[in-house]
Amino acid sequence: MTKRIIGLTGGIATGKTTVANYLANAYHLPILDADIYARDAVCVGSPILDAIALRYGKQILLANGDLNRQKLGEIIFHNPEERFWIENLIHPYVRDRFQGEISTSTTKTLVLVVPLLFEAGMTDLVTEIWVVYCSEQQQLERLMQRNNLTLEQALARIHSQMSIAEKAARADVILDNSSTLEALLKQVDAALTEMPFKSRL
Repeated sequence: MTKRIIGLTGGIATGKTTVANYLANAYHLPILDADIYARDAVCVGSPILDAIALRYGKQILLANGDLNRQKLGEIIFHNPEERFWIENLIHPYVRDRFQGEISTSTTKTLVLVVPLLFEAGMTDLVTEIWVVYCSEQQQLERLMQRNNLTLEQALARIHSQMSIAEKAARADVILDNSSTLEALLKQVDAALTEMPFKSRL
């Protein structure tokens, strides 16, 4: 069976979760989420969390032993070398989880939600790429409001990723999330049902 594997990506706070939830609820598609796998990678007792604690010291951990994500974010979003070090630990784990799920799934269509699909070099895992798009100003406003960030903090997170324009240029489908939810979901319907299936593998 040839699977249709949708790689759903976009910039931070562009609307990936909204699209993924709609695909799950309206079409009952399996959603494989890179962020969930990345959290699993740094669970208490994992070798990846041990390596992070060894590099940054015990202050990178919360009292219960969990990773202090806020403190780690302060490090990696202002230091590209440290961000690359972290990503090189976590991305192989995430890739392995995706490959395991893809190989064992009996579903014809799967959705991989991968914020860093291009940056992590995971485009080979999918048969088509959907990019959720909005302007950087909208992205900035949504991120500041959602995560309660300052302008500087929000910009650091946005600029740590490939630009949304570059991602859109590499997409098979662009989902424009700059207006209403209804307009966005109509685009999702069209992409899922009208786009001729083709494999890029």
